[in-house]
Amino acid sequence: MITATRQEVLGLYRRIFRLARKWQAASGQMEDTIKEKQYILNEARTLFQKNKNLTDRDLIKQCIDECTARIEIGLHYQIPYPRPIHLPPMGLTPLRGRGLRTQEKLRKLSKPVYLKSHDEVS
Repeated sequence: MITATRQEVLGLYRRIFRLARKWQAASGQMEDTIKEKQYILNEARTLFQKNKNLTDRDLIKQCIDECTARIEIGLHYQIPYPRPIHLPPMGLTPLRGRGLRTQEKLRKLSKPVYLKSHDEVS
């Protein structure tokens, strides 16, 4: 990992921990706030530990983009959890046929950047 990328990753890590320290649940209840803070910290630790040995610059850039997107979405919607995508079953129709394998491939391709690692961790 080059120095600039390392600094960017460490800056994101610090930003997430600062965000967790200042986080307030939208409901205003203390129990929800504590749960959400714990979720933010556990998710950050898990994903950063999982990706700490990445060396491919493109993969590192993709992880940085995902982290930034999740931070911005969390701040905007006031929820720390990734927003689910709602696609009806067999809703992504290819040009020919409606095979299940093709549907799975299309679903994988249509997944937003902020959900790329969510299924791997949860």
